[in-house]
Amino acid sequence: MSDFPRWKYWLVAVVMLLGVVYALPNAFIPVPAVQVTANRGAAPIDEAIRQKVQTALEAQHIPTGGVQVRGDNLLATFANTDVQKSGSDAIKAALGDGYTVAFKLQSTVPVWLGAIGARSMPLGLDLQGGVHFLMQVDENDVIDKQETSYADDIRSLLRDKNIRYESVTRNAVRGQGVAVILRSAADRSKASDDIANEYNDLIVSNGPSTDDRFVLNAVIKPDKLRSIARDAITQNLQTLRNRINALGVSEPLIQQQGENHIVVDLAGLQDPAEAKKLIGTVATLQYRPGIGYAGDAASVEAARTGIIPPSANLYYMRGDHRPVLVSKKIIVTGNELVDASSGSDQQSGTPMVSVTLNASGARKMLDFTNANVGKPMAVVYVERVTETKMVDGKEVRTPKTTESVINDATIQGAFGKQFQTTGLGSPKEASDLALLLKGGAFAAPVDIIAEGVIGASLGADNIDKGFKAVMLGLALVLLAAAVYYKLFGLVADIALFFNLVILVAVMSLIGVTLTMPGIAGIVLTLGMAIDANVLICERVREELRNGSTPHASIRAGYEKAWSTILDANVTHLIAALALTTMGTGAIKGFGVTLMIGILTSLFTSVTLTHAFTALIHGHRKLKTLSV
Repeated sequence: MSDFPRWKYWLVAVVMLLGVVYALPNAFIPVPAVQVTANRGAAPIDEAIRQKVQTALEAQHIPTGGVQVRGDNLLATFANTDVQKSGSDAIKAALGDGYTVAFKLQSTVPVWLGAIGARSMPLGLDLQGGVHFLMQVDENDVIDKQETSYADDIRSLLRDKNIRYESVTRNAVRGQGVAVILRSAADRSKASDDIANEYNDLIVSNGPSTDDRFVLNAVIKPDKLRSIARDAITQNLQTLRNRINALGVSEPLIQQQGENHIVVDLAGLQDPAEAKKLIGTVATLQYRPGIGYAGDAASVEAARTGIIPPSANLYYMRGDHRPVLVSKKIIVTGNELVDASSGSDQQSGTPMVSVTLNASGARKMLDFTNANVGKPMAVVYVERVTETKMVDGKEVRTPKTTESVINDATIQGAFGKQFQTTGLGSPKEASDLALLLKGGAFAAPVDIIAEGVIGASLGADNIDKGFKAVMLGLALVLLAAAVYYKLFGLVADIALFFNLVILVAVMSLIGVTLTMPGIAGIVLTLGMAIDANVLICERVREELRNGSTPHASIRAGYEKAWSTILDANVTHLIAALALTTMGTGAIKGFGVTLMIGILTSLFTSVTLTHAFTALIHGHRKLKTLSV
C-alpha cells in the first residue's frame, strides 16, 4: 500500500493551483497603447485632456480601443503598432510639448489577477524590439573633479585659518591628490593638522622641501575613490532615467554592467538618433541675480519689444514659458553643487528643496546673499546638445546650447553652503526640481561604445519562433516518455507540463524579463527535467526484474533514485548560479531561467510524480506495473 503522506497531497495540490493562477496572466496578450503624462508646469490629466485626445484621433480617423484617464496618466489603446505610431503622432500634435507621450504595451490581464499580484513577464528588447546602447563612464574625469574640489576646499581652509601658502594645485599624476606649498615648516605642520582634522578622506604627508618651499601632499584615500566612482555611476544612472523619461519610452531598462559600463535598453523606440541626442546632452546649472520676477511688467515688455538691458539676459521659465530677466553675472554653477534633496519647510510646511555647495561655491553664495537680502535670484538650467549632420559625405558635429529658468525666488536672508528654495507649488514639483539640480548633469562623462536596433517585427518573429521551439521541445519529450514508459511516462508528462507552468509562474511572480536566452533556458529545462523521471522509471523496472512487488518497486524507485537526482541537479544548479552571478546580459538571463527551472523540476519530477503514482496505484493490489 501507499506510504505517501496526506499532507504532501495537499502541498502538491496547492502548488499546482498557484502555478496555474500565477502563470495565467501570460496567456493574455498585451495590446499596443500610448500613455500620456503631464510634464512639470502643464495642466494635469483630466476629462478635458481626454476629450481633446479623443477628438484629435477621431479627426484623423485613427481607430482606438479606448481612451481612458487612469490616475495621473491618460491611456489610449490601439489594434497594432502601425496604428499606435499614427495615434502617438496625432496626440503629440494635439497636446504640444507640455506632455510626455510614451509607447507602451498595455496589459489585458483581468483585474482580479492583478489584485493578487499575478502579472505577465515583461518582454526583453529582443522580443519587443527597440534600441540598445552600451555606455562607458569616464572614471578619470570623476577623480579629476574631486581632486580639483579638494584643492578649492583646502585653499578656503588655509585662508580661514590664516595660514600662509604659496600655492595649492593638483599633482600632475592623476590620483596623487593635491600639492600644497607653504612658506615655513611651522605653517606646514599647522596646515597638516588642520587638513587632516577637516577632511577625514585625505591622507596627509610631507613632501620634498627646500629652504623656502615646504611641500604637503593630500591624497584621497582608496576607499573614498572607489566610493566616488560608485556614486558617479549611481548619479549617471539617475540622470539617464531623468532624460530618457523625456523620450516617451515606457519602462526603459537602465542598469549598471561591470564596474564602469551602463546598459540602456529602450523597448519600443526605433529612432536611435533621437535617443543619442538626448542621452549625450551635457547639462549644468547657474545661479544668477534676478533683474525681476517671471511674468513681471519689465520682463513681459522686454519679451514683446526685444529691448533687453545690457547687463541682463531674457529667459523663459521651464513649463509655463513666462519671460524673466536675469543678470549676466554668475554667482555659482552646478559644478559647485554637492547635493540636493526635496522635503517640507519645518515652519510653513510648504515643499522645499535643500541645496549643498562645496567650499568655494559656499563662499561666493554667502558673499552675494549677504549683500542682496530681499532681492531675486534665479536658477538657470543650461543644456548643451551636440547635433550630428552629414555635410559633403562627412559627419559634422555642431554644439547647440539652450537655457531656461527652472526657479526664481526672493533671498530671505544670507546663506552659504546650505540653503533652501521654498515657494514651490507641490511636493512633486519640489522633487522634480531636486532631480534637476542633482541629476541634471552627469557626474562623469559617458561615451556610447556600442549600439543596436531591433525592429518590432523582428521581436514578434522571435516570440513566434521561441514559442514554437518550446512547444516542439515539449511535444517531443512528452511523446518519447509516453511511448517508452507507458503509464509512468504519462505521469512524467503531466509533471513536465506542470513544471513549465510553475516555472512560468515563478518567473512572472518575481518579475524576470523574458528574453531569447531565457526561452533557450526554458527549452533546456524541459529536456533536463525528464532525466529525473528516467532515473526513477529505470530504478522501478530494475526492482521489478529483481523480483520485488509493484508497491515495493515504486517505493524503492523513488528512494534509491533520489540521491542520484539530487547530485545531478546540485551540479547543474552550481553552474546556473555561476552564470547568474558572474554573467551579464544574455548569459545572465539564461542562467536565471535555468536556475529557476532546476528548482521547479526537482519538485515536479519527484514529489509531483510520486503523488500521482501513489494516487493511481497506492490503494489497490497490483500484479505488475505499466512501466
